[in-house]
Parts: sequence; C-alpha cells; structure tokens
Amino acid sequence: MARRGRSRQGASQGTAQRRDRGRGPSRGTDVMSVLTGAAREVRTALRNGRVTPATRTKFQTVALLLRDERARAREHTNESKRTEKLQRLDEIAKSLAMDAVRDAGLLALLSEDAVVSDQARSLKREMLRSAGIEVAPEEAPPVEVVPEVPAKPRVIPQSVVSRQMANPFLAPDFSAAPRSAPRPTPLTSWELLGPLLRSFERAGAGATACMDLPEPTQRPVPGDRELMPHQGQLVAATEAGHRTFLLADEPGLGKTAQALLSAEAAHAYPLLVVVPNVVKTNWVREAAQWTPRRAATAIQGNGDSVDGFADIVVVNYEVLDRHIGWLGDFGFRGMVVDEAHFIKNKTSQRSRHVLEIADRIRAFTQRPLMMALTGTPLINDVEDFLAIWQFLGWIDATKPRADLLDALTSTGMSPADPGFERAARRCVVDMGIVRRRKIDVAADIPARRVADLPVELDGPAGRSIRAAERALARRMVMRYNDALAARRSGAPAEGIDHGLVRDVARWEQKDAAEAGTGDNVFTMMRRLGRAKAGLAADYAMQIARSAGKVVFFAKHVDVMDTAEQAFAKNGVRFSSIRGDQTPAVRQRNIDAFVEDPGVAVAVCSLTAAGVGLNLQVASNIVLAELSWTAAEQTQAIDRSHRIGQDEPVTAWRILAAQTIDARIAGLIDSKAGLAAAALDGADDVSGTSADVQWEALVALLTEALEADLAA
Repeated sequence: MARRGRSRQGASQGTAQRRDRGRGPSRGTDVMSVLTGAAREVRTALRNGRVTPATRTKFQTVALLLRDERARAREHTNESKRTEKLQRLDEIAKSLAMDAVRDAGLLALLSEDAVVSDQARSLKREMLRSAGIEVAPEEAPPVEVVPEVPAKPRVIPQSVVSRQMANPFLAPDFSAAPRSAPRPTPLTSWELLGPLLRSFERAGAGATACMDLPEPTQRPVPGDRELMPHQGQLVAATEAGHRTFLLADEPGLGKTAQALLSAEAAHAYPLLVVVPNVVKTNWVREAAQWTPRRAATAIQGNGDSVDGFADIVVVNYEVLDRHIGWLGDFGFRGMVVDEAHFIKNKTSQRSRHVLEIADRIRAFTQRPLMMALTGTPLINDVEDFLAIWQFLGWIDATKPRADLLDALTSTGMSPADPGFERAARRCVVDMGIVRRRKIDVAADIPARRVADLPVELDGPAGRSIRAAERALARRMVMRYNDALAARRSGAPAEGIDHGLVRDVARWEQKDAAEAGTGDNVFTMMRRLGRAKAGLAADYAMQIARSAGKVVFFAKHVDVMDTAEQAFAKNGVRFSSIRGDQTPAVRQRNIDAFVEDPGVAVAVCSLTAAGVGLNLQVASNIVLAELSWTAAEQTQAIDRSHRIGQDEPVTAWRILAAQTIDARIAGLIDSKAGLAAAALDGADDVSGTSADVQWEALVALLTEALEADLAA
C-alpha cells in the first residue's frame, strides 16, 4: 500500500513538474510582485521625464510579461482567481499606457508586430529568475523570421559582365595571414552584447568617445586642397594599419574626404560606397576632387550607365536590392556606408543587404577597409549600435568576434566586476570609434563656409527641367542666328560673335521679365526649387539628427510648403518664418526655434527672414534655392554667423546637377569674390540680381553655340 501510495504521489509530482516545467513554483504571486514593481519603476521614470534607453527596454519587458500573464490567467480553472488576476493585470496595463501616451516610440513597442530587442528578452529572463522561476534553455525566444519583401528584379550591368570576362578568375586576397579559430577565453560563456550596450548607456560620463589617433598624415592631396589636421589624423591611422572605423564626426568636418583618402592609404580598391540618394552625386564629385586618379561611377536604376572598370562604385540604398548579387562577387577590398544610422534596424531589407555584402567582402579580403559614416550613431536607442558594429565586423548576430573578444578578455574582468562596463566601453572605442565635434576642431575649419551638395533630379520633373533648359538655349540660338543673318546679309560668321551673344541674352532677359508665362530663366529657377525641395528637406533632417538645429532657407512659398510637409510627415518639429506673418506670430516662431530644444528646423523665407534675425542657436544652414545675389546669400548665412555663435557655420547649398543651377552658383561665387575685394572702401562691385540673370543667359547661349560649332 505504501509502495502504491508513493507511486501515486510520484506520478502526481511528475505531472505537476511537467505542467510547471520552466515556470517554477508559485508563479502567479511571485511574478505579479516582480511585474508590479517593474511597472512602478517605469511609471516613475516616465512621470519624471526620464525616457532613457533602459526605460524603453523595461517598458517593453513589462509589456511582454503582461501579455504572457494575461494568456496564462485565461487558462486558470478557478473563475474567481482568473477574474481577479485579469483585473490586476488590466490595472497595471492601463496605468502604464496612460503614462506612455505622449511618447509615440513607447506606444509602438506595444504593437503585436513590434521587434523585441535582445535586451528586453534578457531582462525578461532576469525578472522571471528573480521571481524564483527557472527559464529552461529551450524556452528562449525563437529567432524571429522576417518575411521576405518582394525585391526588384536583380540585374547585372553589361559593363560589369565585361569586367568579369576580362578577369574571370578573380582570386581572394590572402595577403594577410588568416586568423585562426577563436580560442576559448574566460568570457566565452558570458552574454556580452547586453553589457557592451549598457557600457555606453551608463559609463559614458567623462569617458572619451574617440579612439587614440596618431599625428596628422603629411600625405599630399591633389590640386589646391588642404587636409585639415583632424582629417589627417584618421588617414594616418589607416596608414598605420587600422581598418575599421565608425566615423561619427559632426556634419561639416569632411567625413567624405577622410573616407576617400583612407581608401587611398589602404589601397582598398575597388571600393564600394553605399549612400542615401541625396548625396550620391556629391560622392562621385568628391572622389574626382580628392582622388582624381581613381575613376568613380554611380549606379543609377538598373546600372545601364555604370562603369564596370571603375575603382569606386557608389550606390544608393534604394537600388541596392537589385544589384546585391554582382556587388557581392565584384571583389571589393573596401566598403563605406554613409549615413550608417540608416541600417540601425537589422530586420529591414536594406540593413540585411548591407550586412550580407560586408560578410562577402570579408570572405574575399582578409583585412578590408570598412567604414561607417554617421553624425548620428544613435537615433532612438543604444541598440542602434548593433547593426553598425556588425557591419564593421566587431560582432556577429549574438556575440563579439575574435578581435573584440580578445580586447575584452585582456581587461581581466567579467560583467560581474564593477569596473567592467567602463573598460568594455574603452575596448569598443579602440576598435575604431572616431567622434569629433565642430567646437572641438574649430581652429581647423573656417568660421563660415559654403559647401555645395549636387543632387540628381531623377524622374519626370528632372527630365522636364532639362528639356526646358535645352529649349531655352535653342530659342536663343535661333534668335542669335536670325540677328546674325540680318546684320550680315546671311554671310557665315567665323567663330562666335560675343557682342551679339550679350545682346541676345539681354533681349531674352527683358522678354522674360515682361512675360508672365512660358519657360524662361525665372520660371526654370522656380521649377528647380520645387524639384529640389524634397531632397533639401531630407538633407536638413539628416543634419538635424546629427548636429542639432538647422536653418532651412527657400525663396518660394511652395518650396517652403513642400519642405514643411516632409518635416511633419517624419515627425520633425519646425518653426515657419515667412513674410506674410504678423510681427507677433513671427516672433513667437523665432522664440520657439531658439528656446525649445524639440524644435529642430527653422523654415525661413530667403527674402523675408534673410535680415533682422538672430539664429545663433544653429550652426548649420540649408540653402534649398539659390538667391540671385551674393549679398542675399551672405545675409542669410549671417543669421547664424554673428556675435554669440561659438561654432563654425556651414551653409549647405543644394544644387541640381547638370542644370543652370550650378552655373548660377558659380556666378554668385564670383560676385562674392569681387565684393570681398571691394571691402577696402571701393564701390560695391558685387553686382545686382539682373547681372547674374544676364550672365547666366550669356553662358547658356555661348555653350550651345560652341556645341553647334563642334558638331
């Protein structure tokens, strides 16, 4: 009888153990206690306005536990206990949601399809263990399967096929001895990614965010360009053998030049550069200026115009999916990812493509040059680091790779030691984090400078503008030929009559000023402004995320409207400063931009806000449209570059490539040079808006006539 009793008792215990496996004893009471305490901590932090990455992680963890406990409560056989528990859970959830309602980022974490961070999963397991519940290894959350997004058809440009046929037996680069398999270390069994992230969240006070850099390189640069000392330091680090960099300098400190010259120093060719569409043309332009011996090509659409034999291949994120096949097999020995915060979400398609190509490059080349460029390494959370670190090869999906693991091991500490986080942060920084602010290198850079950013106008708008410019040129050519025939009785002229060219340009300018319709120099500039508006707004948002407040200047109301719509769509707060506002409204909007840290952009009319404003709170300006005079442009820049400004000011001038936009920019610059020469007391020779318009027409007609003569 005793034996049977023990058997029944053992069976009963076995059943209970199987039922509670992984949950432990007294789950309900203990878990509710831990859950209530964690929810209280989150609510306190939210009410005090401290929405830190740790708060977001704990918020998501509480939401996950609430969801799990609700599901288990519904399975409870005792109806009264089920009702009581569900009521308690609902009270916690309601209180938490009310405190989080003003933060869209927190509310997004409550979504059923929200990505669960590794930190939230880890914290959930810790909270369950603190409730006395052992979480079995098999209960660890499964790897999330990301549904495949239908990709555009993959292509191989014909010039790439020609290159492959010219060198069909492209061999891997074994110039550096392959690294042996990582040996076990005292940290091998530790979960390290969480502590590494927390080291940047908690151990940053007073700690440097920049690796030690050598003295600036003396490497010569082409033309009359000069490498600034802070730029030369990074190039020198590359020459010394460093090959992975998270270059997080603020905008305006020349990250593009540093990347191009580092590739030259490392002989990292062919080089792949992945960029946002708005800066693709600028990368090709900068490559021609900084490394003129290296051919650069940009991939447009299906790559029909790409140069398969180029040393530098520039591709934008939007078309990466259709080219990933041949890019992975091209034999790149270096890769640069510009605005690298674009890949912060590892589950996105573009992030997976970037990481895949990076792994294939590392499989081909033992020590490739890998550079992530961003002034904003963190957008929402410290977890944004993970994808960038993985691209650079410092970590894989779950743990540090050999070089970083060795560095962490050399500290002689583990995550259980009090000083580990500070030491771990130093180890990661030494892997190649380089961060300089404008104020840190103010002595290196001019107090005020204009940086041109050429953009390609794709699609119907761009084609229409280029067609209108050709039509304007042909109309002036016909007018020139008619005048020449009338004056010389039809006899052919040798060369170009430049006097007549100037007359025709003056006639065209007068007709354009008197006519209210038709394509002329005025309507074309307005169409260019509308076409550039979205790209200019996109770049302003990138700068705002990287360096803080930005002043956005435009001439026309519809350009300002388009920009403001883009800012509103992307959740970027802005102030609007226009000519049709009352003085009270205008001042209120100025005060909001100057005093409210949450207002990132001031959208200003170039004519109405170009004078009488003090906007020293911003050191970055975006000129979405060109002014007609150098003085008007200078006045706009001086809204920020004035007494009280303690940082160098950079004006980013958005230019439509291969259009009259660039020609007018050059004329404005030449007038600015004349104005500077006249500061000794001579008359102002900076010219009027009519001068620039006329000279732009002269240049356009002269270029068309030269093309006709050469044909």
